[in-house]
Amino acid sequence: MAKAPVLTPRADDFPRWYQDLINKAELADNGPVRGTMVIRPYGYALWERMQQEMDARIKDAGASNAYFPLFIPQSYLTKEAEHVEGFAPELAVVTHGGGKDLEEPVVVRPTSETIINDYFSKWVQSYRDLPLLINQWANVVRWEMRPRVFLRTTEFLWQEGHTAHATYEDARDYAAYIHQEVYADFMVNVLGIDVVLGRKTASERFAGAVNTLTLEGMMGDGKALQMGTSHELGQNFAKAFHTQYLSKEGRQEFVWQTSWGSSTRMVGGLIMSHGDDDGLRVPPHLAPVQAVVLAIKGDDAVLAKVREVGDRLKAAGIRVQVDDRTDTPFGRRAVDWELKGVPVRIEIGPRDLENGTAMLARRIPGGKEPVAIESLVGALPGILEEDQALLLEQSRERRASRTADVATVEEAVEAAAAGGWARIPWAVLGEDGEAKLAEHAVTVRCLVAEDGSVPDADDTPGNVAVVARAY
Repeated sequence: MAKAPVLTPRADDFPRWYQDLINKAELADNGPVRGTMVIRPYGYALWERMQQEMDARIKDAGASNAYFPLFIPQSYLTKEAEHVEGFAPELAVVTHGGGKDLEEPVVVRPTSETIINDYFSKWVQSYRDLPLLINQWANVVRWEMRPRVFLRTTEFLWQEGHTAHATYEDARDYAAYIHQEVYADFMVNVLGIDVVLGRKTASERFAGAVNTLTLEGMMGDGKALQMGTSHELGQNFAKAFHTQYLSKEGRQEFVWQTSWGSSTRMVGGLIMSHGDDDGLRVPPHLAPVQAVVLAIKGDDAVLAKVREVGDRLKAAGIRVQVDDRTDTPFGRRAVDWELKGVPVRIEIGPRDLENGTAMLARRIPGGKEPVAIESLVGALPGILEEDQALLLEQSRERRASRTADVATVEEAVEAAAAGGWARIPWAVLGEDGEAKLAEHAVTVRCLVAEDGSVPDADDTPGNVAVVARAY
């Protein structure tokens, strides 16, 4: 009788496979309040690595980390009409505190443009105070009607950047820099996901922004996932909160602003982009554990060699974990590491020790082969780079093979229903076509220029709409 698979096969039920993997790989649990999640240590280790990589890039972009309160006076949100209208259905509002009715209800932050602008208006006095570049790592709450762990949760973790500039051009260029040099660089070179960079249409734009830049990834089932966004806010919030500065010419001017964010949704993107029927496949550049060294049996000599190999790999700069839990069956441990997607397993038993070899299992391309123990330190860096490149190549090939160029709304809907993306000229689709797509749960993920670059405006001649069903 065939052994039942550990995970539901992706081809049978992709959403069930996703949930199985989160449970079996010990990434997260559902929280006690609907729509919340408990991130387990291994899931949080993935998020910590994302934080470290992103934080370094954000600081290289000149931004400094700060922290702003979780609670925002409700009146703040009403100052920017489009912003409050956009977020109203998602707000969690506190009306009681300390056993009393609050004089003014407070909102649990859905995002922090309003409260940060209140402080920017105090901190910015002169052109000498600009640009002001702030980032915060925090949690936010958006009341979610259709929750899914990591992808859509009522509370999630993220970073949100907020900046103020002297000119429109400075703000525009900074939003584009974050889009390309922070987010795209991280997602392509660390997450190994071949994201499409584009511009959101007016109907998909962030509430209160004049332009939203997005990064869209194709998941394993052909749906799109918005991986991060960078917004040009113009002067909308500056005028609402009187954020002004004295120019060199002695005039009071409103600042120009940006905001940008990425979240624990990227963990969901990692799972759905690279996971297979055996579990996660974690890109080596991201992996909290790049290599695990397993003792097959509790032999003293084997345990000593496993620990020695672990120390040597660690000294060589590889993120390594030694698994010497020989009271747990080897097969079960191997399956657990396979589920967690650790790029390389190094398995050592008594027979391997006699031969001076270890069994090297590569999670990303698959397969096992014996390797001389003495060559491991020299071989592993190259193997990890090969496997990192392979994941990106597979992501790129999937998007290319499952994206169709179409000429009508009907063809676009058909492509999306078949589990892919479609490209259609924006001049052909337009806002009317976008509304027709929505009737079939298909959205314009972004606009791109003819050459695939990010267009300067919604109506730039030659713009192409990338459309898909999305998470």
